[in-house]
Amino acid sequence: MIRLRLVAAASFCLLLSACFKDEPLNTECDIQEAYVHAETPSEIFFNPTDTLVKVPSEASTVTFKVRKSADITCLAPVFRLTEGAAIEPASGSVHDFSNGPVTYTVTSQNGEWSRVYAVAFQPSVQTVTDVMPFDFERFYFDPSGKYYIWNDKKEDGSDADNWATGNPGFRLSRGSALPEEYPSVPWADGYDGSAVKLETKSTGPLGEIVNKRIAAGNLFLGSFNMGMALTNALKATRFGVPFDRKPLNFTGYYKYKPGEKYQDENGNIVEGITDRASVYSVLYRNHDANGNDIVLYGDDVMTNENIVAVAKVSEIKVTDEWTAFEAEFEYKSDIDESLVNENGYSLAIVFSSSEDGALFRGAVGSTLMVDKVRIECEKIQE
Repeated sequence: MIRLRLVAAASFCLLLSACFKDEPLNTECDIQEAYVHAETPSEIFFNPTDTLVKVPSEASTVTFKVRKSADITCLAPVFRLTEGAAIEPASGSVHDFSNGPVTYTVTSQNGEWSRVYAVAFQPSVQTVTDVMPFDFERFYFDPSGKYYIWNDKKEDGSDADNWATGNPGFRLSRGSALPEEYPSVPWADGYDGSAVKLETKSTGPLGEIVNKRIAAGNLFLGSFNMGMALTNALKATRFGVPFDRKPLNFTGYYKYKPGEKYQDENGNIVEGITDRASVYSVLYRNHDANGNDIVLYGDDVMTNENIVAVAKVSEIKVTDEWTAFEAEFEYKSDIDESLVNENGYSLAIVFSSSEDGALFRGAVGSTLMVDKVRIECEKIQE
């Protein structure tokens, strides 16, 4: 009996060993976080938390925001990768970032897949103009070629990496869709040049399964975390980019047409409700008293206690003609000039074809077009 047990145990160990050997190697090749150690972080970064960058799964760039006076000629970023992945140049190796981004290649554990990342240290450049223009003329495909993204240039000519959409999330549910079939696309016949067309779309069979049946067309200053799109959609939208002026007025042009049938989050048609678009801008403090990051999400973009000012367009009328909109920033508290100079505030601009699209309520076909958006700021005192 003892011998039989020993044979059985040995057989089990051999079987278990075979299972381990047959387990496939990881195919993921992502940078998940990037970190820089600095003896005196205040000489390089605005806040201690700026030394850490969490990298969305769809991103191909990693950008550290640094002071204009920062010495970025000898820095050694460290990376947390997906399990088993390797990176070249090595994590923690020293590089000169003063001439632009350094290219890193991440290779999966099984060696069959790789991704290229551009890692940059972007010095803060003070905004000089009193009117910030957003004309939506600069758009292109994401690295996969599936959907459009928008990106402005800063006054010094560098990429702002400022606009985001829910297009990456739509790809999860409608991967076979053509770029022009996504909720957020460019529109050639704008008020002045190209505009942005935002249309509420059905997410198809997969959307029904996860009970996220529509995707509003949206465009916002900030970033989109695709990893949260299915698990916690309200946390997928991260609103705001650092802003170093005091905004006063929010203007632009739009067209709007609501879809025919408004539906609730369960896909039930609700009679007597007409879909509405949403257009607003928010200024908020982006760090708390302890220097921790603050980001606005879909569930608190209008209610977070760190919001300083809001400019919301109260009514988006149904119109097929380009129509001007204007909203004044209403301040809830005084602005701290020292925080302005330290990139202590962030500005969010949000456009959505369905006001409650983040809650998966709205009408398929609701279409909002926007163009020639401006943020008028308080003039700098001479």
